Amino acid sequence: MTTFETVDRGDLQGFLHRPDTDPIATLALTHGAGSNCDTVLLRAVADGFAEAGVQVLRFDLAYRVRRPKGPPHPSRAAEDRSGIADVVATLRKDYPSDGPLLLGGHSYGGRQSSMAAAENPGLVDGLILLSYPLHPPKKPEKLRTEHLPALTTPTVVVHGSKDEFATTDEMQSALDLIPAATTLVEFDGAKHDLGVTKFPVVEQTVAAAFGLFGIRPR
Repeated sequence: MTTFETVDRGDLQGFLHRPDTDPIATLALTHGAGSNCDTVLLRAVADGFAEAGVQVLRFDLAYRVRRPKGPPHPSRAAEDRSGIADVVATLRKDYPSDGPLLLGGHSYGGRQSSMAAAENPGLVDGLILLSYPLHPPKKPEKLRTEHLPALTTPTVVVHGSKDEFATTDEMQSALDLIPAATTLVEFDGAKHDLGVTKFPVVEQTVAAAFGLFGIRPR
């Protein structure tokens, strides 16, 4: 059985999922643009990892802490990345575990997490990117790949074949730019929200993460 508790520490807002044994790893997980950390997808993924023995903090990005609604502003994206780094530091200090410290997010949250990891090598031991927004819908020429050659963190990407933010071929080409081990988990027919109630997203994401990051189940 797993439990979760509300975390309210000023700039750190979210929910901590705890396994029923000492955690074998830690995952910080955040949300996409226009939402918050209390989404169906993030709750399901957090529960799945916690049931597998990983403690998970799903947290709000800095822009969401500042205001309850609305999308992030591009001019303040660096503040979101700084907030991500602060969350990681808090987890290392106050919520240690024996295994690796992982970072992940859905869409915008995953992109900012990967950029934070590229800017700060060694920030975390692994990334889990859910529906990475490779380009705006119907604008494949506007690729968001500039930071990928500097990303030295092993990365799992979870992708739906009907995601308008990238085709599977485009996503694989982007992963080829990363000078670290990568795993692409694809769900045929899934869209940007990944349809967690329809597809085995949680099970396969946990399995891919354990495999790539060398986490041993208890």
